[in-house]
Amino acid sequence: MPATTAPLQLEPAPARLELLPGPSVGAKAAVVRDRTALLLGAVLTLGMFLRVWQIDAVGFNSDEAVYLGQAAGIAHVPALEPFFPIFRAHPLLFQSVLSLGFKIGLGGSFGRLAAAMVGLVTVLLVFEVGRLLYGRRTGIIAALLIALIPYDVVVSRQVLLDGPMTLCATLALYLMARFALTQRALWLYGAGAALGLTVLAKETGIVLVGAVYAFLALSPAIKVTLKDLAKATGVMFAVIAPYPLALQLSGESGTGGNFLAWQLLRRPNHEWSFYATTIPAAVGPLVLASAVMGLWRGRRAKSWRETLLLAWIFAPVVFFQVWPVKGYQYLLPAAPPLVILAARGLNGLSSWVRPVAITAVAVTLLVPTWHRVQPARGTSSLAGTGGVPGGREAGRWVADNVPLGATMLTVGPSMANIVEFYGRRKAYGLSVSLNPLRRNPTYEPIANPDRAIRAGALQYVVWDAFSAGRSPTFARRLLRYADRYNGRVVDTEAVVSKSSSGATVRTPVVVIYEVRP
Repeated sequence: MPATTAPLQLEPAPARLELLPGPSVGAKAAVVRDRTALLLGAVLTLGMFLRVWQIDAVGFNSDEAVYLGQAAGIAHVPALEPFFPIFRAHPLLFQSVLSLGFKIGLGGSFGRLAAAMVGLVTVLLVFEVGRLLYGRRTGIIAALLIALIPYDVVVSRQVLLDGPMTLCATLALYLMARFALTQRALWLYGAGAALGLTVLAKETGIVLVGAVYAFLALSPAIKVTLKDLAKATGVMFAVIAPYPLALQLSGESGTGGNFLAWQLLRRPNHEWSFYATTIPAAVGPLVLASAVMGLWRGRRAKSWRETLLLAWIFAPVVFFQVWPVKGYQYLLPAAPPLVILAARGLNGLSSWVRPVAITAVAVTLLVPTWHRVQPARGTSSLAGTGGVPGGREAGRWVADNVPLGATMLTVGPSMANIVEFYGRRKAYGLSVSLNPLRRNPTYEPIANPDRAIRAGALQYVVWDAFSAGRSPTFARRLLRYADRYNGRVVDTEAVVSKSSSGATVRTPVVVIYEVRP
């Protein structure tokens, strides 16, 4: 008989499909967020360290003294109010913030820490703009670059208006990017308000209005109506309006006009090649190369993103290249869009090249930045790059040893501002022109120093190496007054440096003479 086979037994189907355990989409997103927060925290910590390291080792420079003096005037500090009128050359947004430090008793030391915090918030905003335009990784790289870049670090350590202006300009850049992504007019109005704050921080921020219009004109994909553009412009002027209204109500309406006339008529203070020879080293050659690489990556896509960043870069660069007056810190608003382009270029590299390239760029930024944040020891200085060694010490000597009501003569208005801030004594700058069209209208000239000394109205002359380096003719003339009127050295401030032979030497940087007729 044939063998029989057992019936085939089938396993019952499972009630539901069992999956191997694994991370959910939400868990992966949380891991990415945590990693991003950790990296951003590390970048911000590094950026803050570089901005506060020995931040008060050297006294204020002339601009810092003026802005803090204005803040003291706003806070009605009796010791400084007579020397620093509230309304001088620029709007008062940052000075008003600084006045809070005087009101709560922190004094001038609050100023540089406030400036450093402004720089740190700018780092955070750069991350947000980079993330919005190109993703989280690009945002982190851009934040790292702006945290390390010598240009931003050096300016952020000083009580200057360019740091707050750059913060407001970067906020406007972020809001313009939001508008381009969403096409919602509300973001455009916000950008108008941010541009208004930029102008209130420093009036030269108005050049970025040109960047907005250039971006919209060159980006046909971004649709904007004339009505919305007019409303955004109206919001900007509404934010700016308190400053001219304050000038009008205070009776100082001529201040802004006088300053503008002086800026238009003053002679160039640097060669036309100043920015080309100075700024590349301040932002880093590899950052510039990476930015070019970022542009090359986007050459085919022709995205509005690159148009926006380039408009934000070229508006201040072109304006100040044409403008005869050039300052080291004037191009700072172009730094955030520049590092975002550089971050895009670095992020586009292959996974094994990218970390090496980022590290190389970071090191080439960190080394010069670390060198620049060390206390200055030299006898020459570029305006906008740091404090003035010996100035604070000389001013404090004046406050402690010079009789109240005494008057001093310095080589130029820069040291006069420092002496007035720290010494609380009236000081005139010898180099201040008698011609109103050839001088800053906020500076008061001294018509006849010989007569003032002979009449006993001028008792001290102050020579300093920094002003002497910029104005050797006036420095020699000041020393002739000291020699002619029995000048006696009463205070000398010096810096310790190394000679060519390697020996330690003390080089005088400020010398105060008492003169008598």
